[in-house]
Amino acid sequence: MNGRATISRRAMLKAGTGSLVGAPVILRSAAASAEGKTLYVNSYGGVWESSWRKAFFDPFTAASGITIKTVPGVSFAKLKAEVQTGNYQYDESNLGDSEYAQAAQEGLLERLDKGAANAAQLPPSLVREFGIVSYSLGTNIVYRKDRFPNGGPQNWADFWNVKKFPGPRCLFDRSFTCLAFALLADGVPRDKLYPMDIDRAFRKMDEIKPHIKVWWHDGAQSQQLIRDAEVDMIAMWSARAVDLIKDNVPLELVWDGAELYWANLVVPKGDPSAKAAWQFAGFVAQAKPQADFAMLLPYGPANPGARALMPEAKLRLTPAWPANEAVMFQHDTKWLAPRLAEIRERWTQWMTG
Repeated sequence: MNGRATISRRAMLKAGTGSLVGAPVILRSAAASAEGKTLYVNSYGGVWESSWRKAFFDPFTAASGITIKTVPGVSFAKLKAEVQTGNYQYDESNLGDSEYAQAAQEGLLERLDKGAANAAQLPPSLVREFGIVSYSLGTNIVYRKDRFPNGGPQNWADFWNVKKFPGPRCLFDRSFTCLAFALLADGVPRDKLYPMDIDRAFRKMDEIKPHIKVWWHDGAQSQQLIRDAEVDMIAMWSARAVDLIKDNVPLELVWDGAELYWANLVVPKGDPSAKAAWQFAGFVAQAKPQADFAMLLPYGPANPGARALMPEAKLRLTPAWPANEAVMFQHDTKWLAPRLAEIRERWTQWMTG
């Protein structure tokens, strides 16, 4: 155990954003954190957080006595800053496969504590060198049916077709996701996306850029944009769209060409509460809480046992349903991980250019 002092996540929570600007700086000793009485989990906010609280946070606290508090704003940059500075705002976060691979390659993650995570009791497919697989998700085309009563865009070529499907659009401000969509719009087959032709992808992004009203950054924002009809179509997480459809927002969810990836619970390298964090990860991976979460918010349960606990009608709404998964694509993380930093830098220049 080291004696590093860290910036309190309570300061983050007081600020109410992912920034410490204007927040009081409170020093929290590593020894106090390592007691495991409070675990800080990086959160996507909104319905994701409320669903995690019901399915994972509260039951884990009841079983372990460890309180969970959330820290908003999930980003790779934040993870890297934590490790480089030793100022741990959170103890645990979910990273998609591509960013997980990059983080592992750059030495930003704690190696999985298999004992604390009870990994021997988990399906081997969920156990990774530096994390535990938590769920699958899709980034899909979603459009408002009241704006397109005769049917809206059915694929990425349609999304790019502003003459046939006019109206304001919205994309996720994540470089490699958008570049893959651009190549699909340009006619590249799903199984031929990699090795990725970056120049071709950016040329195709040039076409759509003037028609993107907003580049969203978190799931709650994406829901607000399409719910309030600020945009007519959007690329958003499938579970967030299903959540709105349940609330009678007139949306259509398109599975063809959706991005499929796995979320991985990870612990920042050197985090003083790593043991408690791995305990929580092992709890999340169990079949019953996974099914409970997917019933609240239809992400794909990673634990195969969870699927058997769900009605078929609920499972059909998730990326774990075979017919949905069959028309989605996955990133080649081995190719992408060593190139992500360069891709992000070019993306930032392109966005501000």
